Parts: sequence; structure tokens; C-alpha cells
Amino acid sequence: MTDALRIERLPDRVVATLDRPAARNAIDRATIDALHALCAELEAEPRPLILTGAGGSFAAGADIGELRDRRAADAEAGINIHAFERMSVLPQPVIAAIDGVALGGGAELAYAADIRLASTSARFGNPEPALGIIAGAGASWRLGEIVGGGRAAELLLTGRVIDADEALAIGLVTSLHPADELMAAAHAVVDAIVRNDADATAATKRVLRAARSEHPAIDIREQAVLFESAEKHRRMTAFLERRSR
Repeated sequence: MTDALRIERLPDRVVATLDRPAARNAIDRATIDALHALCAELEAEPRPLILTGAGGSFAAGADIGELRDRRAADAEAGINIHAFERMSVLPQPVIAAIDGVALGGGAELAYAADIRLASTSARFGNPEPALGIIAGAGASWRLGEIVGGGRAAELLLTGRVIDADEALAIGLVTSLHPADELMAAAHAVVDAIVRNDADATAATKRVLRAARSEHPAIDIREQAVLFESAEKHRRMTAFLERRSR
């Protein structure tokens, strides 16, 4: 791994910390390469991921020094978008624990998570049009899926930065916490996830991520596989035995 992404590997989860605090964790090419390496690891050995940032920031955006020098061929390569999309479809859930700013590409990285928790000082925004570009790493469709099309249009077209309270009110994040309690809250979410059957969790994520046109066929297909699993039988038997006591 690179110093841009600090990894803590636990038996049932991984914590990845964006670690360029001097640049407020701006996402450079080294960060993207590290995200791809982490995704490869979690594709091979699926575990929930908690993604956060060091130094009181989540990520202040893409590295503008790098971005200024990119040309059409770099846009066509989808440098950031491919890494964020790969993370979003990891087999197990991704939880973003967001303290401080999540702007531009940093906000788009947060949008790619399954669940977002924030500190009370968090701020979100996509100011890309003010820099002469679009929010081109997923915000154009993910933000609308999260907060609704009209709200997403207003935020993306104005570049307005919103605070933590507004982010909670519009459903961009699921809960707010004091900064010193944010990681404990993220771990509590993962605690609840890992108590469930890992195969059922992965299937639930696939169903949630599927396009509307894939339903109900995908629901039926995933449920059929789970109905044949030994773990489903074991867990339901245990439930019935507890209820009969």
C-alpha cells in the first residue's frame, strides 16, 4: 500500500484511512492506485470496509494540481470513476465515516459507499463547475439516487456546500456524531452487519444495487440460492428453538 491510504485489517472488517492530511486528503493518483489494490484484496477476501479520513477531513476533492494538467485522454480513462465504481460494488458493505470536508471527488467517493455516517462538523459539496469541469466520478447519478433528482440537480448545478445538519435532513447521511465518537458509531454499524449471514448480506447488497429493470427477477434468483443454504436452515432452526422456550 501507499502512505496515501492507511489500512487496518481486522478479522471481520477492514478500516481504510485516507492519509494526506497536509492536503486535506485530496485524492491523487497514488490514492487511486491504493484504492484499486484494496479493492482487489476485498474482492478476494470479502469483508465490510470502513472508509474515513485523517486529520479532521474526509477528502477535500481531487488533487487540483494533478487535475489541472489532465487532458481529454485522462477523462476518457476514467481514472477516479473506475476506482470509485469498483469500491461501490465490493461484495460486502462499505461504510463511509465522514469528518470535516467531503468536496468534489471526495464527496463522490463518499457517495459510492453503501452507508454514510458523519460528524457534526462535516460538509459536502461538488463545486466542479466553478473549476470548469463536471462532477464526473459518479455524482451525476449517485447523488440523485441518494437524495432525489431535484435536490441533486440544485446541488450539482450551484456547487453549494451543505453542512452536516442539511446532509442528515436530505438523507445524504444516516446519522451524525461528535467527531470523537464517529469511528465507534461506524464500527457499531459493522457490528450489526457481521452478526448477519455474510452470504445474505452480499445478496442484499447485489439486490439493492441492481437496476429497477432487473427486479423482481434478481430478488427471486438470489432468494432461491439462499433458500438452499445450510446457514439459512441453521439460523432459522435456532430462531424457532429460541422462540419455543
